[in-house]
Amino acid sequence: MFRVWSVFGLFAIVFLLIVARLFWWQVIASDELQRQAASQYYLQFTLPASRGEILSSDGKPLVMNQPAYLVFAEPAKIPDVGVFAKLVGPIFQQEPADIVSKLTIANRVWVPLGRKVASQTVDELQALSLKGLGFERETKRFYPEASMAAHTIGFVGSDENGKDRGYFGLEGYYDRELRGKDGKIQLEKDVRGTPILVGTAVRFEPENGRNLTLYLDRSIQYSVEKRLKEGMETYGAKEGSVIVMDPATGGILAMASYPNYDQGTYGEFPKELYKNPIVAGSFEPGSTFKTLVMSAGLEEKTVTPATIFNEEGPVTIGEYAVRTWNNQYHGPITMSKVLEYSSNVGMVFVGRKLGKETMLKYIHAFGFGESTSIDLEDETSPDIREDSQWHDIDLATASFGQGIAVTPIQMVRAVASLANDGWLMEPRVVKEVVDAKGKHVVIKPKKIRQVVSAATARVITEMMVSAVDLGEAKWAKPKGYRIAGKTGTAQIPVAGHYDETKTIASFVGFAPADDPKFVMLVTLREPTSSPWGSETAAPLFFTIAKDI
Repeated sequence: MFRVWSVFGLFAIVFLLIVARLFWWQVIASDELQRQAASQYYLQFTLPASRGEILSSDGKPLVMNQPAYLVFAEPAKIPDVGVFAKLVGPIFQQEPADIVSKLTIANRVWVPLGRKVASQTVDELQALSLKGLGFERETKRFYPEASMAAHTIGFVGSDENGKDRGYFGLEGYYDRELRGKDGKIQLEKDVRGTPILVGTAVRFEPENGRNLTLYLDRSIQYSVEKRLKEGMETYGAKEGSVIVMDPATGGILAMASYPNYDQGTYGEFPKELYKNPIVAGSFEPGSTFKTLVMSAGLEEKTVTPATIFNEEGPVTIGEYAVRTWNNQYHGPITMSKVLEYSSNVGMVFVGRKLGKETMLKYIHAFGFGESTSIDLEDETSPDIREDSQWHDIDLATASFGQGIAVTPIQMVRAVASLANDGWLMEPRVVKEVVDAKGKHVVIKPKKIRQVVSAATARVITEMMVSAVDLGEAKWAKPKGYRIAGKTGTAQIPVAGHYDETKTIASFVGFAPADDPKFVMLVTLREPTSSPWGSETAAPLFFTIAKDI
């Protein structure tokens, strides 16, 4: 009986192996086997698809295509390869000998000479009237607004096979939608690989890529870039960034960082500039973070705007002493005054009222420690230490925005929730995708969660309005506007300690305070005119806000 079952088992194993092999051939490897079989009978040439355009909110192109050509040679049709190479070589800035070597490789019936060749160069080549020289229309990227929104858009380069591929920003994130589907020309060939003149020739037209329509407003983007450049020069900042978001939808109205690059000539710039600092860079937010901690205290009812704290001197936490930013103390003050004076010791009081567990709950609820899922390729999220690793001093410093790293997109999204009845939104750059047949796919705004109630959001808004009207930056506020905001000045950690001479100055806010249409974050790294956000980032914020 054992022998019978052994033989049966052996047959079963062999049967399963045969079935698995057939499944591999017919399902898993079918496409590759078909390609190999077809390659024995056909020659195939690619017809590149036109890449989709990228449009601003008013339908004007930020990225479009301009005519270009794939130039190729057919050696079998060339009467004299040497003469051909001498005439073509100088136009392509190639040595004639190099072209001859390409054209004389055995069994080569089609040799590419240049991609993305400009129309003027093609006119020059066509004037030569050379047999065996062919042209196939394709496109290359053109930027009507020059380098506007370079970090947001990204650029188009070549992959390992020489095909177009989007890198960084929208070009990278939406590469599959933008690139479309290449077409091809298929020709029958003989056993030597030569096309059969009387054989069949099949042409499959390319399917062009989809267009992207953005939330980005060209007028706001222009103002942001212009003012940011001016501000960096005025305040002597090493780097700077501005992001403007619609708090109700999460739509990105403008986004700029400097230094940046020109996507049309990206190869001439250092690779370090390709990443977008707003989604890929991190910083300690400083006092701008106080608005979020205070809103948590209001939501949990551990404090109210009228709660009194006695600001009588530094607060000792173990071996550390927390002081106010200017070493001035005002005695008994309300929570509203804590924001107006930007009191670090007052915020330690709020943090202690919340307690470690509740404080961490709100840090996570506001979206820190996780990506925002913005539709840009290069987003990263700074790690936040494990909950068990938070000590009293960590809780204290986080209450006024030090010792915690965030990205600008995380920070502006968190504050935008206060302008949106407490709702945290998923930030989006693209509003709509349109395919080659004109079909529109609208990307709807996405609510993530409600972090604080609408009532709390209204209260913290009024406290932020008072912080603007009565705080250190009140001198720069444009008259006639109700703006909710908060300055920030954070020291930069270097080699395990803070460098007191280097700061990141920032200002975050939204307007109009009663019906917010935009929320904006301005950051300046290492300003030399003044280290304080109230004297650098705040006036830059108000200048852009007035433009908007």
